[in-house]
Amino acid sequence: MDGGSVVTQTYERAGIRFRYPSTWTVTMDDSGEGWSVTVQSPETAFLLVSVRPDADDPAELAEMALDALRGDYQEIDIQEITDTVAGQPAVGHNIEFMTLDTPVQCWTRCVFGPIGVVLVMGQTAEHDRGRNEPVLRAICASFEIDEDE
Repeated sequence: MDGGSVVTQTYERAGIRFRYPSTWTVTMDDSGEGWSVTVQSPETAFLLVSVRPDADDPAELAEMALDALRGDYQEIDIQEITDTVAGQPAVGHNIEFMTLDTPVQCWTRCVFGPIGVVLVMGQTAEHDRGRNEPVLRAICASFEIDEDE
């Protein structure tokens, strides 16, 4: 995934597929509305994918995710973004904040999925950003979302 000989795994569920490094751990959560999966690097970086069948609008879900971050961090820099995920139009934010005196970069992207709105959120701290941001981007580049599941 990073140009080297990294062994990858594939996560697949409900019409959503992506590849991630086999050295990253996977945690699934089926509590509440929908489901989510987090792939965590051995360092600080992680990617969260959350499927929300109860959500009707990607922009609303992106704002909800942003509001949650605003509630946790006092100083937060935000840039609204229009992008693509799995070849589909996506909305979200590029976000920077401080935690424990460490700069953190975060981004969200929301798209329609086969069973609801999909939130993709990547995050890494400044000290391992150079190693992990390209991996997070590669994971996102591998995303496939089936139109019908």
